Amino acid sequence: MTKLIKLPGLIDTHVHLREPGATQKEDFETGTKAAIAGGYTLVLDMPNNPDPTISETAINEKITLAKNRIYSDLGFHLGVGSHLKGGKLNVDEFQDLKDRVFGLKVYMNHTTGPLLIEDNGELDLIFSNWPKDKILMVHAETETLAKAITLAKKHGNRLHVCHIARKIELELIIQAKSEGLPVTCEVAMHHLYFTHADEERLGHFAMMRPPLASQEDQDFLWANINSIDTIASDHAPHTREEKEGKKVVNGVPGLETTLPLLLQAVNDERITLQRVTEMTSDSPRKIFNIPEQTKLQTRDYLQNAAGRHLKG
Repeated sequence: MTKLIKLPGLIDTHVHLREPGATQKEDFETGTKAAIAGGYTLVLDMPNNPDPTISETAINEKITLAKNRIYSDLGFHLGVGSHLKGGKLNVDEFQDLKDRVFGLKVYMNHTTGPLLIEDNGELDLIFSNWPKDKILMVHAETETLAKAITLAKKHGNRLHVCHIARKIELELIIQAKSEGLPVTCEVAMHHLYFTHADEERLGHFAMMRPPLASQEDQDFLWANINSIDTIASDHAPHTREEKEGKKVVNGVPGLETTLPLLLQAVNDERITLQRVTEMTSDSPRKIFNIPEQTKLQTRDYLQNAAGRHLKG
């Protein structure tokens, strides 16, 4: 008899649905369909669109575009930048916008989009101004991660480290946790299943940020999986033509492949089913202060259309 595995609806706190500005890759409708197909009932969308989500206007636009077009629950993260505000960071809007998003994303290393922040003074301003009861997420690799942890410790931020890929990064996080700092982290399945040795075989399809790391790095992540708080897909689709082109575009889809890979890992005894549930449901809900989904329709930044679409 086939064994039935029952899981709660999964939560992915790190997806790039590409709308507005790059809907040839993905939009709210196709992205949330992919979420449902992959077992996810809630996804949180990142802010690094071509026109980034760094203002009330941008958040309102996303909510309007998503209305009546989504198949899972959907929420948003805020970005931080200055290029749309005459060179001034949007820190003055943090307090007004904090309750319309789940977290702030700070890009401290190069990646897709226009939101890179490298200036130490600007980073200090961001960490000091972001409300301390809300998660501050970072794309911060190796040495930059050490800087992020130092800033979070200085200003009392709740820090969440996105898509860790390297041994040194997890070691820094384990050390921060041992000091009692409110630091959490996530890993994506492509960093658990591929290394830079796969780049020659896969070509541009293996290009992503952070880049694929070494076998030693990957082995350390698996060996210390209980020190990693959540699994996030970092779902970042492109068209096939874009991935096969001469210009490198970073990112791969992940919403439909994460759960099958996790179940394979359970079968291979690399992780327990209980830990999968914790990392894909319990911990994301706790870290990002996500209400039970029966109550999500009361939040003005969520469009709870999943039930209507699935029943229709």
